[in-house]
Amino acid sequence: MGLGRAGRPGRPPPVRSTPYLFLVTMRLLLCLLVLSSFAVRALAAADTPPAPPARSPAPALPVPAKQKFHFGPWEDEIGYAQAVRVGNTLYVSGSVGAGDMTAAIKSAYGELERTLTAHRLTFAHVVKENLYTTNLDELIAHKDERRAYYGKDFPAATWVQVSRLYRPNFVLEVEVVAVFPDGH
Repeated sequence: MGLGRAGRPGRPPPVRSTPYLFLVTMRLLLCLLVLSSFAVRALAAADTPPAPPARSPAPALPVPAKQKFHFGPWEDEIGYAQAVRVGNTLYVSGSVGAGDMTAAIKSAYGELERTLTAHRLTFAHVVKENLYTTNLDELIAHKDERRAYYGKDFPAATWVQVSRLYRPNFVLEVEVVAVFPDGH
């Protein structure tokens, strides 16, 4: 006769069923998982530097004085100004041209010339030009028409081919930055 529970004779030791053992094992694993996640968090927190002290946001800088030039009320509807002067720099929005490249160049550069003239400037005052076209090869073939506006005094320039401009019929858009002479 075997010894039972607590050494009592006559009772066989209790037999634990497989589902019971499975549940006990799963509980132990769950406890280990929870404890290990706490340990990982504690280690991560130890490696994390302390947060910097909270600062109050810096006051906003003053807005520079801007003088705006408009061709018409449609600019406000779209959300832009044809040109903005800040200090001695004039930023001119993109002027566009549609149709064949010759007509597009005359239209875009004619509008730029009109804007510059309104500020008593010429293309000689332009220091930067960004040019966007839907057909760069066609523009390159007509570069002499652009040259007529600058003569031999070219600005820094970037020419980019794009898939589309503001309206589908536009083939050219040119924006420039011009600088006023000192004291003007």
